[in-house]
Order: sequence, then C-alpha cells, then structure tokens
Amino acid sequence: MKQFDKILEGNNTDYPYNSDAYINYVKMNQARINRWTKKGKILEVLEERILAIDTEMHWLLITEPWCGDAAHSHAFISKLAELNPKIHLDVQNRDAEGSEIINYLTNGTQSIPILVVRDAEQKDLFVWGPRPSDAQKLYIQQRSDDTISPDDKKRNLQVWYNKDKGVMMQQELNTLFANHL
Repeated sequence: MKQFDKILEGNNTDYPYNSDAYINYVKMNQARINRWTKKGKILEVLEERILAIDTEMHWLLITEPWCGDAAHSHAFISKLAELNPKIHLDVQNRDAEGSEIINYLTNGTQSIPILVVRDAEQKDLFVWGPRPSDAQKLYIQQRSDDTISPDDKKRNLQVWYNKDKGVMMQQELNTLFANHL
C-alpha cells in the first residue's frame, strides 16, 4: 500500500506511472483493495486450514498496482497471510528488476497476479493465478470477441469480481492447500 501512496502522491513518475490512465488504474485499485480489506469475508474452511499450518511458509505474490485482477485478489491473500505468523508474504512487482514472473508464465504470458506458495526451504508447493477459473473463462471468451469494447471487457470482469466477492479464489486456494499440505 506504500507503493500505491507513493505513486498517487506523484513520487513515482517512472513508466507507466507517468500516464494519467495508469494513475487512474492505481486509484481504482487502491479503492478496491481497501474495500476488500474492510468488507471481504474469509471462508471459514479456508481460515481453519490456514490457522492449522504449523510450519514456516513463504508466499510470493507477483503483482502490479495498475492490475485490476490483482486488486481483487491482493486483499484476500494479505488477510490470509495475516492469520498465521508462520506465513511470510512477500509482494513483488512483476515489472521490477529481478522479478520471478518469468518462472510462472500463464500460456506464455506474464499474467498477474500470481501467488507462489512455498515451504520453509523455499520449495514451491503450488502456484495460483492469474485469476479465478470462472473469471479466466470470461477473460478468454471476451478476448476474441471484437463486438465487445475494451472498456466493456474490463467492466464485465469487474462486475464478475464484485458478484463473486472473493469466494471462488478462496475455494481454489482451499483445494490447493488441501492437495499440497
């Protein structure tokens, strides 16, 4: 969130944050993260699973402040990590030097957000992302439909996220944890 503040205060004018469009994305995404942080509900079954983790874990969230998909996942991932002091969350910018995104491509692209869950020895247990499966289906369906404007495509995804309220992502994470712990 400090990075969001730095960008919105005008203290980071590096590309792409030298563009009004990207500044607006950051503003919207900061509001989304704040809303989900305040109002987002953690599923009880997932909360119990996270609380039961008894060994150190390292979570790597690869993201960017301009990414709308990431804004809807970031708050929930942070809330989950805060539940258990054995979980260490590191947030990494996809476009930063040294980013690990190249190791976690989605169909050959650097799609974000990506959550990498690692054990105490930094061995990858599983990877989730870049969006819940139904949102990914909607994204793929719309991507090739030229009758939908780019703004409507973004709006349709945002409507999906608002209706879902973080549930599908949490269900997917719960299944991944159940299969890998």
